[in-house]
Amino acid sequence: MNTELLANYGPKILSGMIVTLQLVLTSALIGAIFALPLALIRNSRFSFFRGLAKAYIVFFRGTPLLGQVFLIYYGAGQIRGELTSLGVWWFFRDAYLCAIFAFTLNTIAYQAEILRGALSSLPRGQLEAANSLGLPRATTLFQILLPQALIMALRPLGNELILSLKASALASVITVPELMQATKLAFSRSFDFQVYIWAAVIYLVMVETIRRIWGVLEWYLTRHLRHRVTPGTQPSIALQKA
Repeated sequence: MNTELLANYGPKILSGMIVTLQLVLTSALIGAIFALPLALIRNSRFSFFRGLAKAYIVFFRGTPLLGQVFLIYYGAGQIRGELTSLGVWWFFRDAYLCAIFAFTLNTIAYQAEILRGALSSLPRGQLEAANSLGLPRATTLFQILLPQALIMALRPLGNELILSLKASALASVITVPELMQATKLAFSRSFDFQVYIWAAVIYLVMVETIRRIWGVLEWYLTRHLRHRVTPGTQPSIALQKA
């Protein structure tokens, strides 16, 4: 390992890692706020709103994230006058904010589709039973349906977070100083391919850390689903047959 190279560019690469984590986690958290309402609209009985939600999801899931980043960052410059008159040009002229905006719009679509699928896969009888008991719709959704759907969607949501982390390297094309941008800058000045190995290792560590944290979270949230046989009791029929 080139210690001089590490001393010169290591801090900048670590700073880029922090920017990457900020970009991914911020967009994921904001996306989680809007994903559930979009999923509910996608499953609603009103065809007009359902169609709008479907169009949004299809567009952002069906087009490249790189194209969405370009569309927001460079496309905003084409209507600078209108954005200035609205007082939002300060937002669209900042590459970092545009990257967060693009990543948020993208992850909302993916998270909403994951939640929609989880809600749709729940047995219909649960909703019918809740209606027969006269439970309010909010109670049915937040205390009966949504907790089960979130458990089913937990692993796909974790995969989406990991994919967003790896896709964050696309932000480097609009000069956001994230991990890949810092690595490219270090390589352009040192011409030492070792810096890309460092970046690959950092990405691997971040992905593995998220995977392990998500595994612990899944284990904790599904602990009530694991069958436990207490000492002195007879195992269930299924266990006896096994």
